[in-house]
Amino acid sequence: MKLLILGGLIMSLVSAATALAAVKSADNSADVAAIKTVMESMANMADRNEYDALEKIFADEVEVDYTSLGGGEVEVKSNTALMSAWASLLPGFERTRHTLNNLQVKVDGDKASGSSKVTADHWVDGMFWSVTGTYDYVFRKEDGQWLITKLTLNFVSETGTRDVFAAAMKHAAGNPNTYLTRQKTRQAVIDFLTALEEKDMEKFNSLWAEDAVQDMPFTPDQSIRRTSGKDNIIAVYKDWPQTAGKVEYLSTLVMFPMQNPEVIYVEFDGDVDILTTGRNYKQKYSCLFHVVDGKICLYRAYYNPVPFKYAFKMDEQ
Repeated sequence: MKLLILGGLIMSLVSAATALAAVKSADNSADVAAIKTVMESMANMADRNEYDALEKIFADEVEVDYTSLGGGEVEVKSNTALMSAWASLLPGFERTRHTLNNLQVKVDGDKASGSSKVTADHWVDGMFWSVTGTYDYVFRKEDGQWLITKLTLNFVSETGTRDVFAAAMKHAAGNPNTYLTRQKTRQAVIDFLTALEEKDMEKFNSLWAEDAVQDMPFTPDQSIRRTSGKDNIIAVYKDWPQTAGKVEYLSTLVMFPMQNPEVIYVEFDGDVDILTTGRNYKQKYSCLFHVVDGKICLYRAYYNPVPFKYAFKMDEQ
């Protein structure tokens, strides 16, 4: 009788373990499929020059190792820096084709590793270059999405000429990809707010195009409602270091890219101690920037005039 009970207990434990393993296998299978999609998407989106979408399958910081192909060192880059590097080269080719096969994935909780064979073909100016090798990947799951945290190319062989790189870089530089333009636009906004926070007026002054316009439709100060020309805008801000104490803008910055990569809409909160009045200026900003070749052509800021009046004691006038 005891043997029967013991045998039943063992069978129950085995059944439970089998069921658990089946569930785990099913979960892993869904994750494996998702990860293989990421691997395939990396190749396909690179061939289509879709760098905004491609950026989103990489972690904020990614380790990249192409040393087997061209020497150098293993690099750790932000996903935007990596995409900027790719967007500075790949669009210069007439065509690229990255073919993956033998995709392998191992999942361990919220981490995973993978590998694939790769053949990458490149065409430009009548020249051809093809490289074969393997990719090794490391992944991390964040908010339900699998992101690449490490990418290694293991070089095997090549045919054709590496002269394709110089030709492609020349073509890419002559016709910059929209991703690079959008990154310039974003960086101009960051530099603008950083210069104000740090009261770096030399940097601030360098950001404006000669024919720039600053437009503040709701400001109660009529003298700065619309300011045209770089020199006039610089004059508006010339006393900023003496006017502002503690300044905070960037911590709440949210950017919304537009179809035109030279235009961006942003929102952020301002928190500034106004030294000339001894008051604190808290504000919510909705702003439109138009940036050409890294220079601000238009800065249009919408904000509540009431906090402005209070901070600068216009409410007592």
